[in-house]
Amino acid sequence: MISSPFSSSSSSVPPTSPADPLLSVRDLRVVIDGLHILHGVDLDVAPAGVTALLGRNGAGKTTAVKAVMGLVPRTGSVRFSGVELSSLPTHLVVRHGIGYAPEDRGIFAGLTVAENLRLAERGARGETGADEPNYPLVHELFPELKQRAGQLAGTLSGGQQQMVAIGRTLLNRNRLIIADEPTKGLAPKIVAEVAEVLARAAEAVPVLLVEQNLALVRRLAGTCAVLADGRTAHRGDTAELLADEEAARRLLGVGSRHPLAGGPRPAVAPAAPVVTAEVKP
Repeated sequence: MISSPFSSSSSSVPPTSPADPLLSVRDLRVVIDGLHILHGVDLDVAPAGVTALLGRNGAGKTTAVKAVMGLVPRTGSVRFSGVELSSLPTHLVVRHGIGYAPEDRGIFAGLTVAENLRLAERGARGETGADEPNYPLVHELFPELKQRAGQLAGTLSGGQQQMVAIGRTLLNRNRLIIADEPTKGLAPKIVAEVAEVLARAAEAVPVLLVEQNLALVRRLAGTCAVLADGRTAHRGDTAELLADEEAARRLLGVGSRHPLAGGPRPAVAPAAPVVTAEVKP
């Protein structure tokens, strides 16, 4: 069993019931350069395990998590552990305990693994009120990062780079990790490696997972939300959604028995894709 990464000194955070969502998003809207990207997204993230954010390409998934982090202008409510974050800039959202692993992983290829992790340390060592970086947890979850501390991050495999990205979010004793498309562009063997990375991380910290790979979602996520055209089209149990072939095809553009989900290809042709525009500033 992995020990809790949480700090016991966060007296500013109101207590929440185990049944309450850790993150609750309501009527989230984003307009960029006059273009309406999100039209009212509702989303709850469970206080443990993995919650998946699903949808076709261009549905608004990346914009939604960027809006939660304050990386794009937004309106609506973003409540984290009972605290309203919607008016806060990104650096203050982060200080409430949300770690973000972006779609492109965002590692510094020319720096070593150790240097990438060191840059993510939130408070200076010895700073009053600052938690010590939680290297024991990171190295317990990902011993390879300790073994490869002096290796340039750009020479790591895709799965190892994802370990660095997730490790940075765990370093600061965050209470939620947002992982955006962590398997995008990776070979199947590396996808399996990343799946193990996420499974290990979720033992310690709840994860909001933005993902297209239904096999990975089926394995990891207990609950999910599906976006379509910048709106929430479905919320509920992941297994129930993927067990419903018609609903999976209608909402995701692919049947739950598609090879992506680990089963044989269905005989019926997939539904025509919905063409939408997602701006990624």
